[in-house]
Amino acid sequence: MSLATVRGLLLCCFISGLLAPLSAQETKSDAKTEAKPAAKPEKEALDYELIKLFTDSLDQVERNYVKEIDRRELLEAAIKGMLTKLDPYSQYIPPNELEKFRSSVENEFGGIGITVSVESGELTVISPIFRTPAYNAGIRGGDIILEIEGQSTKGITLDDAVKRMKGKIGTAVKVKVQHIADNKVAELEVKRDLIRVDSVLGDHRKDDFNWDYMLDGDKKIAYIRITNFGRHTADELRSVLSELTAADMKGLILDLRFNPGGLLSTGIDVCDLFVEEGKIVSTAGRNAPERLWKAKKEGTFSEVPMVVLVNHYSASASEIVAACLQDHDRAIVIGERSWGKGSVQNIVELEQGKSALKLTTAGYLRPSGKNIHRQEGAKESEEWGVSPNEGFEVKTSKDDDSRWLEDRRQRDVIKVAKPRPPMAQEPPVEPYVDQPLQKAKEYLVDKAAKVLAAKQAAAK
Repeated sequence: MSLATVRGLLLCCFISGLLAPLSAQETKSDAKTEAKPAAKPEKEALDYELIKLFTDSLDQVERNYVKEIDRRELLEAAIKGMLTKLDPYSQYIPPNELEKFRSSVENEFGGIGITVSVESGELTVISPIFRTPAYNAGIRGGDIILEIEGQSTKGITLDDAVKRMKGKIGTAVKVKVQHIADNKVAELEVKRDLIRVDSVLGDHRKDDFNWDYMLDGDKKIAYIRITNFGRHTADELRSVLSELTAADMKGLILDLRFNPGGLLSTGIDVCDLFVEEGKIVSTAGRNAPERLWKAKKEGTFSEVPMVVLVNHYSASASEIVAACLQDHDRAIVIGERSWGKGSVQNIVELEQGKSALKLTTAGYLRPSGKNIHRQEGAKESEEWGVSPNEGFEVKTSKDDDSRWLEDRRQRDVIKVAKPRPPMAQEPPVEPYVDQPLQKAKEYLVDKAAKVLAAKQAAAK
């Protein structure tokens, strides 16, 4: 296709955009909806000149740059450059990254169900995902994958390893694995399946590798950690809450630390599990109508005292949940002030779904009407994010954060113990103490005792 054709297409798109009919939403009978005013002749002329500037620049690069460059690379670079003038959350997703993006949103993909890393040049299993083909085949954390489909993994990149093991559901992949437990090598044929990554985790794993959601079995204090807000998070959480309610849960800690967010709809559904009525969140944008979501009483777990844990890396949907429960006095918030991402991104398909644009289209407000989004250059004294309740701030250092992440990673791992030869007595390792979690537990134990005392007094 010539540059003249490209320019013609761009101009046709520009003109058709001016003459396009109103969308289905805009043509609805609504007194508040007004047709957009036609573009002024001066603006049309300026837009024409800007498009001409772009196509002329593309023409010059293609014809005269010192070496030949693929036109798609140039256009994708232009799109990405355009988006740098927007906020950090708007981005272009090219075809080769779209599947990975969708998997991260849906929390599911076709594969064998392991997380891996490359350590000292060896493809090492961090952990199998519980009850997946890899888990059922006996692969455990610490095992080394020596070959995939007969090809050595020595020096393999992480992306290449993932691509080789992912595939169509129902197909098989052959792997040669060295087990950490006994150093024996096994050749396995593992059938790919739909892998769903759990986003609702407990405090630690039981002997059968199921999650234990009771932080304190005697006091009946439960602990749930949400890693992100994916498509199935609310359903997972509802199931766990039903189990804990049947186990006579007296208090609940909802840990949203290091949770980057996810789907707005899922954040709203999670709030609705704990709040009986009232506003959950509202959104509004320049070209998006104001929307308001309210809680429904049906299916609400509203009786048990709650604590929400947040830190500086809790963002987006995490902040929606923390802010909603805090504003409704449904839970107290313990930890540090959250990140401050109060914007909504829509996914716009491009090229008939081959690529996509993640575009910020609106911002959201907490039930109290206060702002969540932290604008560039915002001061600590300004209103943004979600701050702990008064008297419940627990600041952590970078070292604390690193130790927390490692502690939780070890709890996630499904592995078998590797036998070790007798060694000289090792110096004791100072156990990690999760200070925000300890404060949350103390609060709920005290709260549960007061609730029990009140019930006993009322019964007399």
